[in-house]
Amino acid sequence: MNFTKIRRFALVAAASLGLAACGINSVPTAEEAAKAKWADVEAAFQERSNLLANLGEIATSASDREGGILTDVIEARAKATSVQISADDLTDPDKMAQFQAAQGQLSQGLGRLMLNVERYPELKSNDNFLMLQGQAEGIENKIRIAIKDYNEAVRVYNTTIRTFPDTIGANLIHGAEPMASYTAVTEGAEVAERLDLGTDSEN
Repeated sequence: MNFTKIRRFALVAAASLGLAACGINSVPTAEEAAKAKWADVEAAFQERSNLLANLGEIATSASDREGGILTDVIEARAKATSVQISADDLTDPDKMAQFQAAQGQLSQGLGRLMLNVERYPELKSNDNFLMLQGQAEGIENKIRIAIKDYNEAVRVYNTTIRTFPDTIGANLIHGAEPMASYTAVTEGAEVAERLDLGTDSEN
């Protein structure tokens, strides 16, 4: 009698271990970790979007040329905030590409805006602008770190659902699909744009 109970317990334990080894727990754990990292990416982008509204207020009066660049940034901000991607969309490469493109355009516009500040002493001497400029630089760094952490979590998840024995549970139980990583959408997008600040003086 005792032997039967022990044997039954051993079988249940072995089955539990077998199921655990087949991705029953590891797949959703890796998925939730990636989704949590994506939430950090979204929060960083939202923080940048909020900051740009204040930055624009200060920069508006700089000049016509600055106003043109600022208009580009404002339009890019509007587009970036209109393109949303939820945690459930992380397996859709097309939606991720749209989101990346919108955020990349905003990053480039912000970079141009910051580079052109060198032309305007009134902005360089504006304490509020300098404070916001420093915050913008800090947020860009936060975005880079959040994206790096997200991509690592996606790598772990995608590896988990493709490797044995976790792939058994990933395919048969969870119906898991690979998640899309966050990549630069244009070659050299991670490098700040350089502008020729001396062209106007020659005209």
